[in-house]
Amino acid sequence: MESPPVTGMATQPGRQRWLRLIPIVFVTYSLAYLDRSNFSIAAAGGMSEDLGITSSTSGLIAASFFAGYFLLQVPGVLYADRRSVRDLIFWSVLAWGTLATLQGLLSSVPLLIVVRFLLGAVEAAVLPALVVLLARWFTKAERGRANAFLILGNPVTVMWLSAASGYLIEATSWRGMFIIEGVPALIWAFYFRAQVRDRPADAPWLAPAEREAVDTGIAAEQAELASTADTTGVHPLREALRTPAVLVLSAQYLLWSIGVYGFVFWLPSIVKAGSSAGIGATGLLSAVPYAFAVVAMLLNSRRSDRTSRRIRYVWPWLLGGAVTFYGSYLAGHDAFWLSFPLLVLAGIAMYAPYGPFFAMIPELLPRRTAGVAVALVNAAGALGGFLGTYLVGWLRTATGTDAAAFLMLAGTMAASALVLLAVRTPKRKVT
Repeated sequence: MESPPVTGMATQPGRQRWLRLIPIVFVTYSLAYLDRSNFSIAAAGGMSEDLGITSSTSGLIAASFFAGYFLLQVPGVLYADRRSVRDLIFWSVLAWGTLATLQGLLSSVPLLIVVRFLLGAVEAAVLPALVVLLARWFTKAERGRANAFLILGNPVTVMWLSAASGYLIEATSWRGMFIIEGVPALIWAFYFRAQVRDRPADAPWLAPAEREAVDTGIAAEQAELASTADTTGVHPLREALRTPAVLVLSAQYLLWSIGVYGFVFWLPSIVKAGSSAGIGATGLLSAVPYAFAVVAMLLNSRRSDRTSRRIRYVWPWLLGGAVTFYGSYLAGHDAFWLSFPLLVLAGIAMYAPYGPFFAMIPELLPRRTAGVAVALVNAAGALGGFLGTYLVGWLRTATGTDAAAFLMLAGTMAASALVLLAVRTPKRKVT
């Protein structure tokens, strides 16, 4: 059951926030996704051969990112919520830019695992902290689109990353790609700190009328949420952990992330093996699903905001992803040009629901608890990312084909769709 739309805003907020904040959060998450995902292009572009890495070892290196990503989700977002999103992201971007560049200088597999682990740790709180930031700046009627623009940093980055990084490797090497693509984060950290403020009240550039409309709208939403439960004196982490919807969403996002990251990290290798194309053409082909996913994300999030219904704009897409992965399994390894269009559809189906999904979480809990809830859900997604990247690599090594991996991804995506149907919104207290 989903909650009805929030009403009661006397004045609709204006557009200053969209023009100022959305490009910044989009680029920030894009850089984060660039520096976590270009490993997949490097592995398909010569790193595995140069360092003698098997598919299972490559999967372990990629998956080590998610071990660090898991551990610091909640501590990071607690700092962001109590202190400053702006400061947290500034130091995180500096650290991940340094570590991302360092990957191009290493030849030791154990050191690569350590660096990937640390890269995950410093990126851990970025997504939940940005969701917290957007929840402070955008009302419920806007939040699906705002979160969609944030998460668009994922498919848009992978789209151009897949296309550009392949040719960058051809022009330099996989080492050069890591170094060149790590540098922008070091510059962006200072721009982010100069431009972003934690709350509308701290932003001198925001028109008073828009500030008042946003504050009034969010205050009304918080008052409505306050009627669902008495959280006085309860630690936000404890409150989030005892909320059934948060636990269900965590399990659901773990399953979903197995599919997403199994797809993202292994698509270039699957495409290269199936098409026998060079790394440049492989990158272009790998970009195709993400180009369509961007359009689907925007349209789906807009429809979700218009109705304020979230779940119905998430689970059908995930079930569609399961069907298309199963179709790729039926097509088999030798029919790449039949299975590839199905993989394109799978990519669209996995990405389209992100905006409504991350808009849903802050709408289930009061603001003091919502950030921790996002971190818990995202931490579960990190475990799913670890499992997805490792298991796909292990299955490809063990079976010598992609069929078992496709079957596994189909199963987890179907399960994620079904689990989501168990989410229930809290009921208001009767007074």
